Amino acid sequence: MTTKYRSLTRVGLFCALIAVCSLLQVPFDPPFTLQTFAVFLCAGVLGGKWGMVAVGCYLALGAAGLPIFAGFRGGVGHLIGTTGGFLLGFLPATALTGFLPKKMPLFLRMLCGLLVLYLFGTAWVLLFYVPAAGWGGIAATLLRYVLPFLPFDVAKLFLAAKLTVSLEKRT
Repeated sequence: MTTKYRSLTRVGLFCALIAVCSLLQVPFDPPFTLQTFAVFLCAGVLGGKWGMVAVGCYLALGAAGLPIFAGFRGGVGHLIGTTGGFLLGFLPATALTGFLPKKMPLFLRMLCGLLVLYLFGTAWVLLFYVPAAGWGGIAATLLRYVLPFLPFDVAKLFLAAKLTVSLEKRT
């Protein structure tokens, strides 16, 4: 199999993995899912270019109406909702994780990507849903959308980094 077809096959597999992991959730508002784990595993294994293609395909399929976002939701309306910034933030997070120098430890590259994801999602909520709240809005947004997820997301990144290294040794 040529490199191009192998990469396209991996893109399809990771797109499906992200979709499945977004459906595995702990009920919460917003829900805890394994989506972040799958996105960063994708970035680690596929790199920036192909990782962005896989995440972009996932987002496009969800925007087209397939119920592959958390809670079996889909459609453009979900992408422009309060958590839409976090979904769209998967693209720059994947790019940063994949394109940062390989000299940096993978876990550190993933943490940088997570920071971008949180910044993108928080900015989205503040710009579109809490535009005039000032510092109180920032605190409320961080308390609702970032701080409860931070320890779990760091654990997911750790697992994604370990699995990426393990997969690289086998291929």
